[in-house]
Amino acid sequence: MTPKDVLELAKKKNVQVVDLKFNDLPGLWQHFTLSLNEFDEGLFEGGIGFDGSSIRGFQKIQESDMLLFPDPNTAVIDPVCKIPTLSLICDVHDPMTKKQYTRDPRYIAQKAEAYLKASGIGDTVYFGPELEFFLFNGIRFHSNQSESYYFIDSNEGAWNTGKEENPNLGYKIRYKEGYFPVPPSDTLQDVRSEMMLTLIESGVNIEVHHHEVATAGQCEIDMKFDTLLKMGDNMLMYKYVVKNVAKKYGYTATFMPKPLYGDNGSGMHVHQSIWKGGNNLFFDKDGYGQLSDLAKYYIGGLLKHGSALMAFCAPSTNSYKRLVPGYEAPVNLVYSARNRSAAVRIPMYSEKPATKRIEFRPPDPSCNGYIAFSAMLMAGLDGIKNRIDPGNPVDKNIFELPANEARRIKHVPGSLEESINALEKDHQFLLEGGVFTKDVIDVWIDYKRSAEIDPVRLRPHPYEFHLYFDV
Repeated sequence: MTPKDVLELAKKKNVQVVDLKFNDLPGLWQHFTLSLNEFDEGLFEGGIGFDGSSIRGFQKIQESDMLLFPDPNTAVIDPVCKIPTLSLICDVHDPMTKKQYTRDPRYIAQKAEAYLKASGIGDTVYFGPELEFFLFNGIRFHSNQSESYYFIDSNEGAWNTGKEENPNLGYKIRYKEGYFPVPPSDTLQDVRSEMMLTLIESGVNIEVHHHEVATAGQCEIDMKFDTLLKMGDNMLMYKYVVKNVAKKYGYTATFMPKPLYGDNGSGMHVHQSIWKGGNNLFFDKDGYGQLSDLAKYYIGGLLKHGSALMAFCAPSTNSYKRLVPGYEAPVNLVYSARNRSAAVRIPMYSEKPATKRIEFRPPDPSCNGYIAFSAMLMAGLDGIKNRIDPGNPVDKNIFELPANEARRIKHVPGSLEESINALEKDHQFLLEGGVFTKDVIDVWIDYKRSAEIDPVRLRPHPYEFHLYFDV
């Protein structure tokens, strides 16, 4: 789509305002809105300014001026706004150098795709993330020097079987039994269907939706695979639509990995494959799980750099309350066909070459898709270039292995701090081709330590009062 095409779309749809969206470093969409009178083709050529010092992970106050350049290929009628609104995703530029901004997550994704092509290994990489989330009926939380608490409520929650609801009809989903009950136990069928249809209307291809394993409204809506950059765009639209449709129905949506104690958390299993000239390079009919040697080397890269990858793929302190054994959490850095206890699973649903892919299971939806997908690709390409052997597959339930066998299996880190330390030691593979830059790595590490790890580490946990108040 050209800038002229965008203007024609705005006219055809009777657009009244134009919304410009971009991504901060941790992964949230930011935006501001223009009058249609201020929107013309010159905006695509000259950009529009904003204060980069007010955006997380961006500029310092003495260097705050930045530019946004709308990408005409992202033009869509906003699916949320009541007033006809044209939505455009933007790239961030430095006004002094006129170059794209190194800390713009979308730019990292663009460079990762370019690096794949320049490598000669392939020309396209496809990603298919499976985002899980919770829909709660209410959430309250607060924390200061003298108090800290959260209260979650869900009409589906197993803890509400005895609640006075005038009447309580008893259809509550038991812990770990949310996969796949029909209505009336699944109260969210129509809500998810509207989310799915809204996403499709917004240009995001959806394959399926369903209730997930946990009680209290855990859901999944699966997007059809797409290219790295496009999937980064789609992931932001996905969260935007889910949150806003939820609000319309009186729910609140969260992509927090582990909001509930004692039940499954929300993961984001990521399917991926590399193609060249229209052929899937991961397929070999005679290979283990019908995987080619190139695909196994890609797996080798994911497993070798798995600890460092978690700094981007499971980037919250809360992520590591999900990444524990016993909750379908893939903490084991091994690979296997069909085995959901392995970090890398090879789906075996079909024997068609086009469907062959690997699934990296430790990530969760608190990540920034542009950055996490790019990091996974760079790890996989490092595995291919250096022919990293992933070892033998593990086709047993790893959670039930004898102790002597279990000790030999490596695991993802047990905390965000461990993952950040691993990234600090192991990030050269990310710097290849200038895809990630040193300033991005340094700012990410500093932000995670100062804004997330330390504030959580230094606060007393509410349960500590139960354990220790009477010591």
